[in-house]
Amino acid sequence: MKPLLFTFRRCPFAIRARLAITVSGVEVDQHEVSLRAKPKEMLECSPKGTVPVLKFADGSVLEQSLDIMRWALSLNDPEHWLDDDQAVAAEIAVLIKQNDETFKPALDLYKYAVRFPQHSEAYYREQAESFLVELDTHLSKDGYLLGGRYTLADMAIFPFIRQFSNVNRDWFYASRYHHLIAWLDRLIGSELFQNVMQKEVD
Repeated sequence: MKPLLFTFRRCPFAIRARLAITVSGVEVDQHEVSLRAKPKEMLECSPKGTVPVLKFADGSVLEQSLDIMRWALSLNDPEHWLDDDQAVAAEIAVLIKQNDETFKPALDLYKYAVRFPQHSEAYYREQAESFLVELDTHLSKDGYLLGGRYTLADMAIFPFIRQFSNVNRDWFYASRYHHLIAWLDRLIGSELFQNVMQKEVD
């Protein structure tokens, strides 16, 4: 019995889990979740109620997107997203932590600025820009975040930059983050991303 992945097509956490699963070639069954009507089976195995969730035949569960990525890549990592160099691996972990713990909350305020009228959309965007500056600096060297090739850092962070860019595309594509824009467009145009974003057909 294949593991069952509860996912939501546009969620950046779910996207990065699907990227790793797809590149690894590991077979899972996918269940597209309606966030307004979350399935009972998902809530029973993961009461937190957020995607992605990966349920195994023995009842064990992975509830965090990075854990799902690492699980899939531990089985098969054909493009070497996991780095054997401990120094690079440590840098990757730091960058992903910044994304998840600092950038993502700032992104949510920017995306949903109308819900937080204490400040303007521009103000919330500025709070997120320090991370964009850091990423753009990394990318200016060779077009990748770390290690001179795609690693876990690129694939774990990319879906969140895509979400950020979609808040105000005119602003983003007119911004000074030229290396970041090129990197984002390259990943959006990749066959891998197109595959993981295909809509399920009933």
